[in-house]
Amino acid sequence: MHSLLELFQAKIEAPFAVIAVREVNEVLTDIEYLPRGAAPLKPQTRFAREVCRQLRAYLHDPAFVFDLPFQVSGTAFQKKVWMRVRAIPAGRVLSYTEVARETRSAPRPVGGACGANRIPILIPCHRVVASRGIGGFMHARSGSPIAIKRWLLNHENPGCY
Repeated sequence: MHSLLELFQAKIEAPFAVIAVREVNEVLTDIEYLPRGAAPLKPQTRFAREVCRQLRAYLHDPAFVFDLPFQVSGTAFQKKVWMRVRAIPAGRVLSYTEVARETRSAPRPVGGACGANRIPILIPCHRVVASRGIGGFMHARSGSPIAIKRWLLNHENPGCY
């Protein structure tokens, strides 16, 4: 059984969740949204401290550009979608259909790739929306994941969702 210190190297409070950070050898591997009210955890490593500094900078200024080494695990298709999504600037959105067209795929597999993203915010899948409406987030179509997506989109472009 893992202790919380083994699972995460930091947990910081955000307006929409507690953001948990996992890193291995100074490479970011995961960001998870924990429920508001989850206990924060001071950064346990120098690198986790830098990840938290950059996350806080983004929460203060949505145009902040991250400069962190990260590692993603996924299929070649997922990585292709994530690279495309990573290029969407703050305050802009693309539809699942537009990303599908650019990756020579279909909207549903693009949504699946976005749902499998382990580094949200850095790979901003919240910027991929349905043709009509906000779409899903983190394999959900309602509840707190959609509230998180709505918060992130409005943070980057007030009043858009």
